[in-house]
Amino acid sequence: MRVVVAGATGLIGSRTVARLRDHGVQAVPVSRRHGVDVISGEGLHKALRAAEVVVDVTNAPTRTDEAALQFFRTATTNLLAAADLAGVEHHVILSVVGADRLTSPYLRAKAEQEDQVRRSPIPHSIVRAAPSFEFLEAVTVADTRRDAVHVVPAPVRPVATDDVAAALARVAVGLPLFGTLEVAGPEEHRLDDLAAKLLAARGDARCVIADGRAGLLAAEAAEHGLLPQPGAHFGRTTFGTWLTQR
Repeated sequence: MRVVVAGATGLIGSRTVARLRDHGVQAVPVSRRHGVDVISGEGLHKALRAAEVVVDVTNAPTRTDEAALQFFRTATTNLLAAADLAGVEHHVILSVVGADRLTSPYLRAKAEQEDQVRRSPIPHSIVRAAPSFEFLEAVTVADTRRDAVHVVPAPVRPVATDDVAAALARVAVGLPLFGTLEVAGPEEHRLDDLAAKLLAARGDARCVIADGRAGLLAAEAAEHGLLPQPGAHFGRTTFGTWLTQR
């Protein structure tokens, strides 16, 4: 089986390639570093030649505005067209828990990407991941206020990127879902509590203030908006284990 992974140099993409190889398949990494551009289409048709499965883990350079929508719209259109021409039998994309019910610009862009894949004649699977520990750490550290970090007090089941990559690989080597699988972590946390633990682990003395209007995840603060729906797959990596491994 030949599986092409678009966005393979990112954190999840590189780990997905490794997990696919653990399954004994030919995993082909695709990115601009490999001479392939999903926005311009350069190198895309050649990269997908003889591919049976495409796994799309590309991500927009920004999550906050029209640029995210334009990125996913263009990249998905190009990938689907190249996949159709190559006779790809299974198209897998990585999306986000809440894309079907929340309204931030980034999640609206992911929802449109999902719709594009559903409308395509290519059999598909959509893997929606909860926010990763790595993503939450980056968001927390990125707050530039000197004495405190403002975090939305939303419930979340954060997941390790290794667990997301493992789920993507399992879906890719299986039959198309023609639907969605949500992936989350084994524990539920409140984002502000988790942020405080992340700061403490980094030796950052700033306090955390619960703020429903704060930061990138403010629009996702609707009750249970960041939690997966029934039937989700739960990874094994707890926050404590992830922190120790870090």
